Amino acid sequence: MAWQHPSCTHKATDGSQPGESVTPQATAHPTAPINGALGPSTAQRLALYIPAAAQLAVQAAQQALGEACCSPAEVTHLITASCTGFYSPGVDIQLLRQLGLRTQVQRLHVGYMGCHAAVNALRAAQGFLACAPEGCVLLCCVELCSVHWQLTSQPEKWLGNVLFADGAAALVLRRAAGEFWKLADSASYLLPETEHLMAWMIGDHGFEMYLAPQLPGLLRRTVGSWVADWLQRHRLTLEDIASWAVHPGGPKILQAVAASLGLAAEQLQASWQVLANYGNMSSPTILFVLNELRRAQAPRPCVALAFGPGLSLEAALFV
Repeated sequence: MAWQHPSCTHKATDGSQPGESVTPQATAHPTAPINGALGPSTAQRLALYIPAAAQLAVQAAQQALGEACCSPAEVTHLITASCTGFYSPGVDIQLLRQLGLRTQVQRLHVGYMGCHAAVNALRAAQGFLACAPEGCVLLCCVELCSVHWQLTSQPEKWLGNVLFADGAAALVLRRAAGEFWKLADSASYLLPETEHLMAWMIGDHGFEMYLAPQLPGLLRRTVGSWVADWLQRHRLTLEDIASWAVHPGGPKILQAVAASLGLAAEQLQASWQVLANYGNMSSPTILFVLNELRRAQAPRPCVALAFGPGLSLEAALFV
């Protein structure tokens, strides 16, 4: 399965333009009282998510289709992913209508899986193309984390305010020959008894993120051995991997994963760059990192790693 011309769109909160293919816009945060209240209701926040998520998703998808020289009529399958809002008809229907996709396009939404949803979406695309080799999959991840800004003095909730941002990424996937990035395999590992370490819960005043302080230490102890065991199935070692795309969940996450895999700081340069320029946008973020590597003509094989509630580790191997 070949990955052709991803497109990434970031919604900057300060109107800046940190990188190419970025359209700066002021984030429309809901008006919140300053009298100690918890801020707008979840319904009020989702009313902001609906138009903004569709706008970002359409922009990223249009650019991906254009760069892949793919007309909307060629798309046979549409996969969307988001965990920062719910509505139905959803963003998939908005994409189908606004892009002019055929009404017969088969749709799948990967909902509420968090930061590793893009890997699950890629896995679904691989399954679609295995069943329909002549198919064309448009995949789009979009998140509006900013609408869930928490008015609180609790440090564990403020961490989400500091780390998370808005963005969308889209890509076109087909069976194709040539120098395209090809998804060779993917893997998933649900760590036992770790449900309490990461949570993304629906509250009365937005969605609430919890990240346990033990999380980096656990990743440091587990990621390296798990990835090494998985790569053995492909007769590869950690040293054989030429490029790494690690989800930049935060500085401590990147440091822990680098230590677990025995990587030097420069080997995660793309992840650090995305974190510095865009923040953690949840599901689109790993696609931003892969796009940085692709644009830099990074060597392959490449392993992509993302992490999410469960605690779940997700990996993808590109050749």
